[in-house]
Amino acid sequence: MKAIQSMLPQLKSLRLSGILDTLPVRNQQAVEQKLSYYEFLALVLTDEHERRDNKKLQQRMRKANFTGQRTLETFRFDTPGLKINQSQIFDLATCLFVDEKVNALIVGPTGVGKSHLAEAIGHKACLRGLDVLSCPFHKLMGQLRAARADGTYERKLTSLLRPDLLILDDFGLKPLQSPADEDFHDLVSERYQRGAIVLTSNLDFCEWGAVFPNHVLAAATIDRLRDQAHRVVIEGESFRRPKATPDDTKRPKRN
Repeated sequence: MKAIQSMLPQLKSLRLSGILDTLPVRNQQAVEQKLSYYEFLALVLTDEHERRDNKKLQQRMRKANFTGQRTLETFRFDTPGLKINQSQIFDLATCLFVDEKVNALIVGPTGVGKSHLAEAIGHKACLRGLDVLSCPFHKLMGQLRAARADGTYERKLTSLLRPDLLILDDFGLKPLQSPADEDFHDLVSERYQRGAIVLTSNLDFCEWGAVFPNHVLAAATIDRLRDQAHRVVIEGESFRRPKATPDDTKRPKRN
């Protein structure tokens, strides 16, 4: 114990104080298994390396702004009536499209798991050591609108170029109002061939243009979004089911 206490200042100075979490266990292991000094040192350094990797992963997960623990492993691919190209999803989960700096566009009706899959892909990206930011589409547009108002628009836009993967959920729930269409065009244009986007929408691809008040901006924005993009189409009924009310259980069935 005295030896460990005497090492503490040096460990803190070298930013290695985390090895103290496992040092007693590794010391006992070295004694019982008669490990060499080199073997003991390798174990301690491996522990520290894993600790730092885990810390970085947790930091990436916090910065990603995920809304829950939605992973690929918890997605219900076997849901009755769900039509989805599972192989395509697993290909996207390798995050090679992020390396290629192309987009993944996920469309389908409400409640079929688009948001879940988008965040699940983002989770895999974090595990790969990539920087991710996830945000509801309408919320991000609100942030850009506020940035225009307080003179920080360029700074905000620049910050949205940093993540390797930007996840925008629920595009097209409401029509875009100017200058939101310009803001979205700026974002897509700046990230074009520089960073990947995962975009989810309840609208079919052919309906996206109607979201924009300016048809020229619509064509330019959608053209960049779709260029070499992976398109995922999901069909099925909503996973979400309302709970029965007491009146529902008492109501007689009709023949």
